[in-house]
Amino acid sequence: MICWITPLAGQQEQQYTQFMFNKMAYNPGYAGSAESPTLTAIYRSQWLGLEGAPSTQMISYSQATLNGRIGLGGNVVRNTIGISRSVTAEFAYSFRIALKRGYLGLGLQPSVRQIRQDWSDPRLRGSQPLITDFAIPTEPKTKMVFNVGFGVFYTGNKWYAGASVPRIVQNNIDFAEFGGILSREERHINAMGGVTFELAEGVELTPQVLLKYVNNAPLDADLNLSLLLKRRFYTGLTYRAGGNTSGAGESLDLLLGVQASKNLFICLSYDVGMTSLRKFHNGSVEATARWWFNVSEGEDVIDPRYPW
Repeated sequence: MICWITPLAGQQEQQYTQFMFNKMAYNPGYAGSAESPTLTAIYRSQWLGLEGAPSTQMISYSQATLNGRIGLGGNVVRNTIGISRSVTAEFAYSFRIALKRGYLGLGLQPSVRQIRQDWSDPRLRGSQPLITDFAIPTEPKTKMVFNVGFGVFYTGNKWYAGASVPRIVQNNIDFAEFGGILSREERHINAMGGVTFELAEGVELTPQVLLKYVNNAPLDADLNLSLLLKRRFYTGLTYRAGGNTSGAGESLDLLLGVQASKNLFICLSYDVGMTSLRKFHNGSVEATARWWFNVSEGEDVIDPRYPW
């Protein structure tokens, strides 16, 4: 018998269908881009009906200070998958440079993450008699890791673009008590952009894209087409590339949103899976609620798509 062992790399960060309302989760340079301080809450349940599937809850805050020259914000994220749970707190600082037609934000993002794995979970059932493996813990394990990220984000009058590496340090996140390091945090490179076209009075179309790359893993891409009616009703369709479908993609996602009041925007989305895993789940759902603290006087609604 010949055994061949090789390290593997892949996406470690949680994904969001509504990335257009959650830009600070990908890029600290976005902090302070909205004219109003904003509070955003997101809930995502992936692969409904599949035991141990990913589940994510997030709260994000952002505001501009010093006449828009400094952006401040932060994210608190809880993510679970299988026997693993992580809670991440991120602080975002953005130095914003005023240009002729917009702002360029240079962002820093220090973060701390608590990782917990419960190896006593009763869902862990071996297919063979128990064999002692010192690399596998037998009880819950917890560790803290610190990191820092960097991002560049430009907001213009009708378009935006940005790139970032949210976590630069490749921390050891292995719980093995013996042997070498089996797993570590991988560097994720994110890039996003979008542009808005006014098709008619009160009708605006925005194509936008999110690209995610990790070394030794395939490039992931979310391609979105959004339509805003009367700056109140929002709908969008996203195609997520990737998966194991020989090029067909990972999912097709439908988004529906409404500016419920001057301050509150709500959006729901549903992902239809296209990989072989679709036989075992009922799709994925995500909900976003965003609160704008200061709305300009005289405006009936604000544009939920334009963060600036």
